[in-house]
Amino acid sequence: MKGVRTLSDFVAELERRGDLKRVRREVDWACEVSEIASREVRADGPALLFENVRGAEFPLAVNVLAARRRIELALGRAPAAVGAELEEMLHAFPPRALGDLWSLRGSASRVLAMRPKRVGGGPAQEVTASPDLASLPHLQLWPGDGGRFVTFGLVLTQDPETRARNLGIYRMQIYDARTAGMHWQIGKGGGFHYHRAERRDQALEVGVAIGADPCTLLAAVAPLPEGIDEMAFAGFLRGAPTRLARARTLAMDVPADAEFVLEGVVPPRERRDEGPFGDHFGHYSHVAPFPVFHLNALTRRRARPIYQASVVGKPPQEDKFMGEAVQEFFTGVLRVIHPEVRDLWAYFEAGFHNLLAVAVENRFAREARKTALGLMGTGQLSLTKVIVLVDEDVNPRDRAGVFGAIARHFDPAEDFLLIPGVPLDTLDFTSFTMNLGSKMVIDAQSKPGETAVAAPPSAAPPDPRATEETVLAHRFAWGAMLVVQVKGEGRRVVERLVRRPEYAAVKLLVAVSADVPLEDDELLLWGIFTRFDCARDVIPAGIETRGAWASCRGPLGIDATWKTRYPAAIENHPDVIARVDSWWGKE
Repeated sequence: MKGVRTLSDFVAELERRGDLKRVRREVDWACEVSEIASREVRADGPALLFENVRGAEFPLAVNVLAARRRIELALGRAPAAVGAELEEMLHAFPPRALGDLWSLRGSASRVLAMRPKRVGGGPAQEVTASPDLASLPHLQLWPGDGGRFVTFGLVLTQDPETRARNLGIYRMQIYDARTAGMHWQIGKGGGFHYHRAERRDQALEVGVAIGADPCTLLAAVAPLPEGIDEMAFAGFLRGAPTRLARARTLAMDVPADAEFVLEGVVPPRERRDEGPFGDHFGHYSHVAPFPVFHLNALTRRRARPIYQASVVGKPPQEDKFMGEAVQEFFTGVLRVIHPEVRDLWAYFEAGFHNLLAVAVENRFAREARKTALGLMGTGQLSLTKVIVLVDEDVNPRDRAGVFGAIARHFDPAEDFLLIPGVPLDTLDFTSFTMNLGSKMVIDAQSKPGETAVAAPPSAAPPDPRATEETVLAHRFAWGAMLVVQVKGEGRRVVERLVRRPEYAAVKLLVAVSADVPLEDDELLLWGIFTRFDCARDVIPAGIETRGAWASCRGPLGIDATWKTRYPAAIENHPDVIARVDSWWGKE
């Protein structure tokens, strides 16, 4: 569907194709929409348009991009095709011959579309409404949230020094009719702009578009290098320029084809508590001070504008499909920078940043480890917590293949690298210190002279319940990882089990809490990788020192149980679940 400019047009196309469900019954913005949206994602259901949200004047769209087929429709092709085109373009520059340029003739229209088009106005400015945040159907996603939030706002800022643009998606907690929290996380372009403005004692102008075409949405979550214009990338994806119009009250341009635009400023050195919020790590993020957005103006489309929200929480949710598409856009770009990389994959199950598998061709000894360190310093990949290195013939998207490589090749004494005290995703709560934590690398590549092993061991180790009375259940996952579900505290259980001789051949021994279902592969990875700090919670069977080098002896234990200083995991209220059960799918 090349060139679609508005969310309204895309929603209409989805309806023509039978991939949109209109909900005319009144629904509650508090947790009920989230419950329905989560069920539909798991069922591979349609996009949802709620026409009657309690107390709201405008319809609400969710799950617009919560299926691969809808992303492919928006792009007019598979995300991998976008990635292949970007990789081909980078290989052709600088051109060595006329043929290099000729080979890119099919990309010429997309490249030309990267220049945004300034227009005198657009649908987003047809109506200048009262500047009242309470007039919009913002959602409270989960019972423990600190209030209602803008969850799919496209936040547009400009560097106060260079005027370079940034477009990103940052949640905004509604405080009252004119103010909202601005959750600028570590390493994000909007936060960098605010840092520079605050250093100059200036308020930062901010435009927030709500409800945009899919290519603009995907561009906003793309991990582009700092200073690269997301609006230009949206034009490339769409094959048509992004249209911008001068804001009504700001000295900047805003998306002309959005459904709504909020115009305002974020003053320097003003902070208010923001949160809690049930985010895509599947837990509530803690209350913390963040900058404050002050609304000056609200403009919108005249004809029935659609408010767009995104539901996040325990996986899977809409961010799974958006994140996987963006990965496919940029894998080829990373291969240009790191030609030794064959493929890589960040797992949505672990919140993307918590688990990255990388297939590497070693052109010299241990090159993959150099690659891992390089990736940990590259853009948004710098927030990665755990990297697993595998051979070039292993598919990093295949969790069984990745963990099978760990079973065959990983030796903690030689193949484990711990990096403490480094920047970490703002949403990661495991270190107990916001924005700081630890990382680790597991080298699961084959070694020269190593005896080939065709498959990981299939025989399960002895039942740990025979020696540990707090173990409720266990699973030997993918031949590499003995996962024990425990009641209560897990550290002591792990410390004892890793030292027992019957588990000496197990590569990873992990304790999880009782709320983690062992047989659900997605939630198993969620329950492990969102709940441990590498430096504190990795427990080897033994440690030997060689000078300043501490070498771990396996098995490598991990206490991934919930700790008392962790925020709660997201669960909807039983009354909401019962209410949705009473009618959803029956009308």
